[in-house]
Amino acid sequence: MNDSGGLRERKKIATREALSAAAFRLALEHGPDNVRVDDIAEAAGVSPRTYNNYFASREQAIVAAVVAERALRIGAALRARPAGEPLADAVVEAVVEQYCEPAGDALLLITSAPGLRAAFVDAVVSIEQPLAAAIAARTGGAGDAATTVLAAAVSAAARVAVERWVRPAGERAGPNNLLVVTGGSLADILREALAHVAPALAAYESRRQPS
Repeated sequence: MNDSGGLRERKKIATREALSAAAFRLALEHGPDNVRVDDIAEAAGVSPRTYNNYFASREQAIVAAVVAERALRIGAALRARPAGEPLADAVVEAVVEQYCEPAGDALLLITSAPGLRAAFVDAVVSIEQPLAAAIAARTGGAGDAATTVLAAAVSAAARVAVERWVRPAGERAGPNNLLVVTGGSLADILREALAHVAPALAAYESRRQPS
Protein backbone atom coordinates (compact mmCIF):
# COMPACT_ATOMS: atom_id res chain seq x y z
CA MET A 1 0.00 0.00 0.00
CA ASN A 2 1.38 3.42 -0.97
CA ASP A 3 1.50 5.69 2.07
CA SER A 4 3.21 8.60 0.31
CA GLY A 5 0.14 10.81 0.66
CA GLY A 6 -0.07 10.16 4.40
CA LEU A 7 3.65 10.74 4.79
CA ARG A 8 3.45 14.08 2.99
CA GLU A 9 0.57 15.16 5.20
CA ARG A 10 2.49 14.22 8.35
CA LYS A 11 5.50 16.18 7.11
CA LYS A 12 3.29 19.22 6.48
CA ILE A 13 1.85 19.00 9.99
CA ALA A 14 5.34 18.63 11.47
CA THR A 15 6.61 21.63 9.52
CA ARG A 16 3.67 23.78 10.58
CA GLU A 17 4.18 22.77 14.22
CA ALA A 18 7.92 23.49 14.02
CA LEU A 19 7.27 26.95 12.56
CA SER A 20 4.63 27.88 15.13
CA ALA A 21 6.76 26.59 18.01
CA ALA A 22 9.76 28.57 16.78
CA ALA A 23 7.66 31.71 16.33
CA PHE A 24 6.20 31.44 19.81
CA ARG A 25 9.60 30.81 21.42
CA LEU A 26 11.22 33.73 19.62
CA ALA A 27 8.34 36.02 20.53
CA LEU A 28 8.72 35.10 24.20
CA GLU A 29 12.47 35.64 24.06
CA HIS A 30 12.63 38.87 22.04
CA GLY A 31 9.12 40.31 22.00
CA PRO A 32 6.68 39.85 19.09
CA ASP A 33 7.68 43.09 17.37
CA ASN A 34 11.30 41.94 17.17
CA VAL A 35 10.61 38.63 15.41
CA ARG A 36 11.12 38.46 11.65
CA VAL A 37 9.83 35.82 9.28
CA ASP A 38 13.43 35.01 8.33
CA ASP A 39 14.23 34.37 12.01
CA ILE A 40 11.27 32.00 12.38
CA ALA A 41 12.15 30.09 9.22
CA GLU A 42 15.80 29.76 10.25
CA ALA A 43 14.88 28.54 13.73
CA ALA A 44 12.56 25.92 12.22
CA GLY A 45 15.13 24.83 9.64
CA VAL A 46 13.15 25.83 6.55
CA SER A 47 13.28 28.59 3.97
CA PRO A 48 11.25 31.83 4.19
CA ARG A 49 9.44 30.67 1.07
CA THR A 50 8.36 27.49 2.87
CA TYR A 51 7.21 29.61 5.80
CA ASN A 52 4.95 31.60 3.48
CA ASN A 53 3.24 28.37 2.42
CA TYR A 54 1.95 27.94 5.97
CA PHE A 55 1.38 31.39 7.47
CA ALA A 56 0.44 34.78 6.06
CA SER A 57 1.97 36.71 8.95
CA ARG A 58 4.22 36.29 11.96
CA GLU A 59 1.20 36.91 14.19
CA GLN A 60 -0.56 33.86 12.74
CA ALA A 61 2.51 31.73 13.39
CA ILE A 62 2.93 32.95 16.97
CA VAL A 63 -0.72 32.40 17.86
CA ALA A 64 -0.93 29.01 16.10
CA ALA A 65 1.25 27.38 18.75
CA VAL A 66 -1.38 28.17 21.37
CA VAL A 67 -4.68 27.82 19.52
CA ALA A 68 -3.98 24.51 17.78
CA GLU A 69 -3.46 22.74 21.10
CA ARG A 70 -6.50 24.41 22.63
CA ALA A 71 -8.71 23.35 19.72
CA LEU A 72 -7.73 19.72 20.20
CA ARG A 73 -8.26 19.98 23.95
CA ILE A 74 -11.81 21.31 23.45
CA GLY A 75 -12.67 18.29 21.30
CA ALA A 76 -11.16 15.94 23.88
CA ALA A 77 -12.95 17.75 26.73
CA LEU A 78 -16.32 17.32 25.02
CA ARG A 79 -15.70 13.61 24.48
CA ALA A 80 -14.84 13.29 28.17
CA ARG A 81 -18.03 14.94 29.47
CA PRO A 82 -20.51 12.62 31.27
CA ALA A 83 -22.56 10.55 28.81
CA GLY A 84 -25.89 11.57 30.33
CA GLU A 85 -25.19 15.29 30.25
CA PRO A 86 -27.26 17.25 27.70
CA LEU A 87 -25.25 18.07 24.57
CA ALA A 88 -25.71 21.83 24.95
CA ASP A 89 -24.42 21.77 28.53
CA ALA A 90 -21.50 19.53 27.58
CA VAL A 91 -20.42 21.78 24.72
CA VAL A 92 -20.63 24.93 26.82
CA GLU A 93 -18.66 23.42 29.68
CA ALA A 94 -15.98 22.01 27.36
CA VAL A 95 -15.44 25.37 25.67
CA VAL A 96 -15.50 27.38 28.90
CA GLU A 97 -13.17 24.94 30.64
CA GLN A 98 -10.48 25.14 27.98
CA TYR A 99 -10.68 28.87 27.31
CA CYS A 100 -10.67 29.81 30.98
CA GLU A 101 -7.85 27.61 32.21
CA PRO A 102 -4.74 29.54 33.30
CA ALA A 103 -2.66 30.29 30.23
CA GLY A 104 0.32 32.01 31.88
CA ASP A 105 2.93 33.47 29.54
CA ALA A 106 0.97 32.47 26.44
CA LEU A 107 -2.02 34.72 27.17
CA LEU A 108 0.18 37.55 28.40
CA LEU A 109 2.14 37.42 25.16
CA ILE A 110 -0.90 37.21 22.91
CA THR A 111 -2.66 40.10 24.60
CA SER A 112 0.44 42.31 24.52
CA ALA A 113 0.10 43.47 20.91
CA PRO A 114 -2.86 44.44 18.69
CA GLY A 115 -1.78 42.15 15.85
CA LEU A 116 -1.58 39.14 18.14
CA ARG A 117 -4.94 39.93 19.72
CA ALA A 118 -6.56 40.10 16.30
CA ALA A 119 -4.92 36.83 15.20
CA PHE A 120 -6.02 35.18 18.45
CA VAL A 121 -9.64 36.19 17.89
CA ASP A 122 -9.56 35.07 14.24
CA ALA A 123 -8.04 31.72 15.24
CA VAL A 124 -11.09 30.73 17.29
CA VAL A 125 -12.33 29.14 14.04
CA SER A 126 -9.75 26.38 14.59
CA ILE A 127 -12.06 24.74 17.15
CA GLU A 128 -14.63 23.89 14.47
CA GLN A 129 -13.20 20.62 13.14
CA PRO A 130 -12.34 18.98 16.50
CA LEU A 131 -15.66 20.15 17.91
CA ALA A 132 -17.67 18.81 14.97
CA ALA A 133 -15.95 15.43 15.30
CA ALA A 134 -16.64 15.34 19.04
CA ILE A 135 -20.31 16.30 18.56
CA ALA A 136 -20.65 13.55 15.95
CA ALA A 137 -19.02 11.01 18.25
CA ARG A 138 -21.27 12.00 21.14
CA THR A 139 -24.51 11.89 19.14
CA GLY A 140 -23.75 9.17 16.60
CA GLY A 141 -24.02 11.76 13.86
CA ALA A 142 -20.92 10.89 11.86
CA GLY A 143 -21.27 12.21 8.32
CA ASP A 144 -24.18 14.44 9.32
CA ALA A 145 -23.71 17.98 7.98
CA ALA A 146 -25.53 19.32 11.02
CA THR A 147 -22.56 18.56 13.27
CA THR A 148 -20.36 20.80 11.14
CA VAL A 149 -22.98 23.56 11.10
CA LEU A 150 -23.40 23.37 14.87
CA ALA A 151 -19.64 23.44 15.44
CA ALA A 152 -19.39 26.51 13.20
CA ALA A 153 -22.14 28.21 15.21
CA VAL A 154 -20.37 27.42 18.48
CA SER A 155 -17.12 28.74 17.01
CA ALA A 156 -18.81 31.97 15.92
CA ALA A 157 -20.32 32.49 19.36
CA ALA A 158 -16.98 31.80 21.05
CA ARG A 159 -15.27 34.26 18.69
CA VAL A 160 -17.73 37.00 19.62
CA ALA A 161 -17.13 36.28 23.31
CA VAL A 162 -13.33 36.30 23.03
CA GLU A 163 -13.42 39.50 20.98
CA ARG A 164 -15.59 41.17 23.62
CA TRP A 165 -13.34 39.98 26.42
CA VAL A 166 -9.98 40.95 24.96
CA ARG A 167 -10.26 44.71 24.69
CA PRO A 168 -7.23 46.89 23.97
CA ALA A 169 -7.10 49.76 26.44
CA GLY A 170 -6.32 51.96 23.45
CA GLU A 171 -10.04 51.85 22.63
CA ARG A 172 -10.54 53.96 25.74
CA ALA A 173 -7.17 55.54 26.51
CA GLY A 174 -5.55 56.29 23.17
CA PRO A 175 -4.14 54.30 20.23
CA ASN A 176 -0.66 53.84 21.71
CA ASN A 177 -1.78 52.12 24.89
CA LEU A 178 -1.28 48.40 24.43
CA LEU A 179 -2.57 47.23 27.78
CA VAL A 180 -5.51 44.88 27.76
CA VAL A 181 -8.76 45.58 29.51
CA THR A 182 -10.90 42.52 29.96
CA GLY A 183 -14.62 43.02 29.71
CA GLY A 184 -15.56 41.01 32.78
CA SER A 185 -15.29 37.28 33.37
CA LEU A 186 -14.43 35.34 30.21
CA ALA A 187 -16.44 32.39 31.54
CA ASP A 188 -19.53 34.55 31.94
CA ILE A 189 -19.14 36.14 28.51
CA LEU A 190 -18.65 32.74 26.88
CA ARG A 191 -21.73 31.32 28.60
CA GLU A 192 -23.80 34.31 27.53
CA ALA A 193 -22.70 33.99 23.90
CA LEU A 194 -23.03 30.21 23.76
CA ALA A 195 -26.53 30.39 25.25
CA HIS A 196 -27.71 31.59 21.83
CA VAL A 197 -26.49 28.34 20.25
CA ALA A 198 -27.74 26.05 23.01
CA PRO A 199 -31.30 25.64 21.61
CA ALA A 200 -29.92 24.40 18.27
CA LEU A 201 -27.66 21.90 20.04
CA ALA A 202 -30.58 20.68 22.16
CA ALA A 203 -32.85 20.35 19.11
CA TYR A 204 -30.25 18.35 17.21
CA GLU A 205 -29.67 16.03 20.14
CA SER A 206 -33.43 15.48 20.45
CA ARG A 207 -33.66 14.53 16.76
CA ARG A 208 -30.80 12.06 17.12
CA GLN A 209 -32.38 10.24 20.05
CA PRO A 210 -34.36 7.07 19.26
CA SER A 211 -38.12 7.64 19.16
